[in-house]
Amino acid sequence: MRNPLIKRIPREYKSELGKQLAVFAFFVLIIGAVSGFIVAADSLIKSYNDSFEKYNIEDGNFELMEKADDELLRSIEDEGKITLYENFYKQEETKSFESKLRIFGERDEIDLVDLLEGDMPSGSSEIAIDRLYAQNHKLEKGSTIKLEEKTLTVSGIVALSDYSALFENPSDMMFDNDMFGVGVMTDEGFEALRDNHIHYSYSWLYDSKPKNDEQAEKMSEELIKVISPKAQLTNFIPEFSNQAIVFTGNDMTGDRTSIIVFLYITVVILAFVFSITIDSSITAEAGVIGTLRASGYTRGELLRHYLIVPTLTLLAGALVGNILAYTVLEKYMAQAYLLSYSLTSYKVLFNADAFIYTTVVPMAIMLVINIITLTAKLRLSPLKFLRRDLSRRKKKKAFRLNTKIPIIIRFRLRIIFQNMPGYITLVIGSFLANAILLFGMIFNPMLLDYQEKVKDNMLAPSICVLKADAETTEKTAEKAKMISLTSHVEGYVKEDIPIYGIKENSRFIRFDHDTDGLIFSSSYRDKYGLSEGDTVELKQQYGSKKFKLKVGGFYEYPAALAIFTDYDSFDELFKGEEALNVIFSNKKPDDIDDMLIASTITEADLTKTSRQLIRSFSSLTSVFLVFGIVMSALVIYLLAKIIIEKNEQSISMTKILGYSDREINGLYIRSTTIVAIGSILLTIPLAYLVLSKAFEVIFRSFAGYFEFTVSPLTLIRAGLLGVAVYVVIALLLIRKVKRIKLAEALKNVE
Repeated sequence: MRNPLIKRIPREYKSELGKQLAVFAFFVLIIGAVSGFIVAADSLIKSYNDSFEKYNIEDGNFELMEKADDELLRSIEDEGKITLYENFYKQEETKSFESKLRIFGERDEIDLVDLLEGDMPSGSSEIAIDRLYAQNHKLEKGSTIKLEEKTLTVSGIVALSDYSALFENPSDMMFDNDMFGVGVMTDEGFEALRDNHIHYSYSWLYDSKPKNDEQAEKMSEELIKVISPKAQLTNFIPEFSNQAIVFTGNDMTGDRTSIIVFLYITVVILAFVFSITIDSSITAEAGVIGTLRASGYTRGELLRHYLIVPTLTLLAGALVGNILAYTVLEKYMAQAYLLSYSLTSYKVLFNADAFIYTTVVPMAIMLVINIITLTAKLRLSPLKFLRRDLSRRKKKKAFRLNTKIPIIIRFRLRIIFQNMPGYITLVIGSFLANAILLFGMIFNPMLLDYQEKVKDNMLAPSICVLKADAETTEKTAEKAKMISLTSHVEGYVKEDIPIYGIKENSRFIRFDHDTDGLIFSSSYRDKYGLSEGDTVELKQQYGSKKFKLKVGGFYEYPAALAIFTDYDSFDELFKGEEALNVIFSNKKPDDIDDMLIASTITEADLTKTSRQLIRSFSSLTSVFLVFGIVMSALVIYLLAKIIIEKNEQSISMTKILGYSDREINGLYIRSTTIVAIGSILLTIPLAYLVLSKAFEVIFRSFAGYFEFTVSPLTLIRAGLLGVAVYVVIALLLIRKVKRIKLAEALKNVE
């Protein structure tokens, strides 16, 4: 015979339509977003991982001051047990727009190129350029790019397999796909370009591949010992530390792990909200359950019945969420990566892991918590249900409240104490929602603030790093010296630190030259928590010699980790080391041969981090903002609605006693208002502290640093936004209280 309880399911849905729709919407949102993200990320990660073999990506590269002859290359190959490939490039500043373009010749053996649109170059004036670089400068097939002495025509759009992230230098904190780009030409076209900025770069492949990064690091240390005595190295980048190659994979893999952790935290909170919802439903239907149990229905039958509605809601949410994930959200999530990284072509793959992580496991968590809640309640005897006595413990006398407290306040306190589990869940949900909301609100202002600080605290408008000493007639020019050493503190990523020797009467960089120790930049201090008198150990970039440097003070320079000392101390500290000459000036000297300039540092170079992060995260920050608002609204709405429903009989009784709707709202709605607004305002500072600590930990994995700053106005805006969301919910709750009938108090009279 058909189970008659099935007929109750439509009525249960109708009576709890608001709650079920809220849960459905939340489940669609979280499963759709996370599943779409994982599907996109896993498809891109697989394409990225396959690219190492498919495009024969190098195991590393090094750059020499001069071109090596065949004999030198053979000796390096034999002793280093590697195969070398010429991978020369020329880097020119574009005249059509402000940027630097790194140009390679044909790549037929190593670091192959993926053609995305158009054709590979065939003439000596044709070039195929990186997709993002083309996109950011509105270039397409047939567009022209003007260099100093040549105009190039774009023949196609490509992805260079060893430049999935457009890092100009491995020491840069962030890539820059706006002011820096890469492209390939025919060998004939490459040779026709001027040699003013040629870089003699050689890529290598090991004869026997390292098994992991630890072994690769040891092999690279041995290789550098082979090369450094034979030739003057200007750069040495093993593949495992080449940000242009590995940053993309590390970022996508790390994001994937973080988003799954976020999913489970959110699902657990939702599960507890759901369990409170079921508990409320059981309380409301206590008389019905008691009658059914007395009529012969088993606990198992009732358990299965009361799981049907939430299970159907979850299944519907999971179905819609997954459909959205594979049709709409996957493209949106993939676009977030494709707007940042120069990835090779990829295919969207069905992902069984994504389905398990985002659908099966969350549903299992939800069902387990709900089964535990239902099982605990259904263990009570039928008589207890009929008497509506659902407490498993002997009722204790409510603890006394001071009679000096006004009766209305005591009433509100009783309501809060009676609904404490729901309110605790509300506070936890508010914290998570506010953390997400804050991240969406603070990121862009923080980067813009950092960008302004960099501009205001530049060492000089133009910094020229020279390969050899040179003279200039530029009136504002001031000479200095520079050496780069490597910092490797346990728990932090390796990074190159420039040390400047500054003349005493410098017009650009002024500090106390009589200080006992060296002067460290403010960003160095903030990242590593330095104080005056501390000692910092740095080592040679391409050697084993170590230097212990004492902290003598700090210089306000947020753009980079750097160290400053006076000219004479510099010579004494780094005697015998190969130092570079530097020229600080108000404008770039125009009478120094370009062949003598190793690099230039301008405002655009120093602000690349903030510019790129704003471009990369602009779409995601809006997602975090919307998700934080929606999550906050759903959690508060569900819990507040449950609390009102739980107290329907009491509210009805107060109406019978003559209380107006406004007075009742003052008791029940205001109690929830106190907790909701209190949790919003209290968890915002807590979310700020958690984000600031997380920021510090995250930066240990990145070269460079910028300060985590949030203006008080932003925190106030976050609080006001949360309060505004609650006001809308409160209006819905007031409407619900108004609709409670006086007859409700007479339905369950014992």
